[in-house]
Amino acid sequence: MDNGKVIYSQMVSLDGFMEARDGNIDWSVPGKELFQHFLDQEGAIDTYLYGRRTYENMAGYWQDADKNPASTESEVQYAKLWKEIPKVIFSTTLDAAGDNSRVVKDNIAEEIDRLKTLQRLNMSLGGATLATTFMQLDLIDEYHLYIHPVVLGGGKSFFPSQSGMINLKLLETKMFDSSVVYLRYGHHKRSD
Repeated sequence: MDNGKVIYSQMVSLDGFMEARDGNIDWSVPGKELFQHFLDQEGAIDTYLYGRRTYENMAGYWQDADKNPASTESEVQYAKLWKEIPKVIFSTTLDAAGDNSRVVKDNIAEEIDRLKTLQRLNMSLGGATLATTFMQLDLIDEYHLYIHPVVLGGGKSFFPSQSGMINLKLLETKMFDSSVVYLRYGHHKRSD
């Protein structure tokens, strides 16, 4: 991975959905190998980019997961990493965020251009609504899909219909826990 990239990464069903129609994501719980992969990937990230809902969901769980006696050793390790990495929350409704976080209300493309000039590592994009905006603004450099062997038949799509055509190049594949297939794609942007 080259430095300063915006990476959109999600667990995805075989039919392309990130969550079921009812919002359920229980089908996407990572196994031991996949969770270790996520821990290893954190070393290449120095900023999280979130929408409000994703930030609130992540903070609601990971902010205290390292203090929860029911957390696994891997969860404790991830929680500590998550808290250390700065977060930028793009929201028009949120006024303030927790420790190591800041809110940006507008000018997403300008903010990403500014961040790319400062980045030593990469930025991890989270949240389907925010990702749709990033797709429309042509701001995503890589797509990381973790395909689970389940067909949901509907729900929230990884690639929303309003994103238009996106040209991708397969960069890497891998299988985890004998069931989840990782696909890493680079985006051929208009300027490439």
